[in-house]
Amino acid sequence: MGCCDDPTEPVKINRTDVARVQELHGNLVRDLFTDDPEKVILKQLNGANTYLTELAALNAHYDSVREQAIKLLEKESLAILQQIVDKQPESKIAECALQRIEYLNTDHGIFGKIFN
Repeated sequence: MGCCDDPTEPVKINRTDVARVQELHGNLVRDLFTDDPEKVILKQLNGANTYLTELAALNAHYDSVREQAIKLLEKESLAILQQIVDKQPESKIAECALQRIEYLNTDHGIFGKIFN
């Protein structure tokens, strides 16, 4: 009658998964030490989840990372885009955020392409 996982049982971790994560972490650290950090961050941004992308759009050190993060945001992040505009209304970043807001508010599906 074992329909569910027992929360009292320790989680079993596959050794190959641990090795893979350690290798990825090691490669990331190596790249940060030996390569241009801005390029490394941009590369990581493309595989980031929505939360990390929003965080990068709001607070990344490099403007290029913030701009790329803004371009990756979708409709569920409209509040974050508006927050960027409100925080820095006269900046290049705010302009980029406004353009993304406008893009997201315009229908770009198949019917949007036909009728726009």
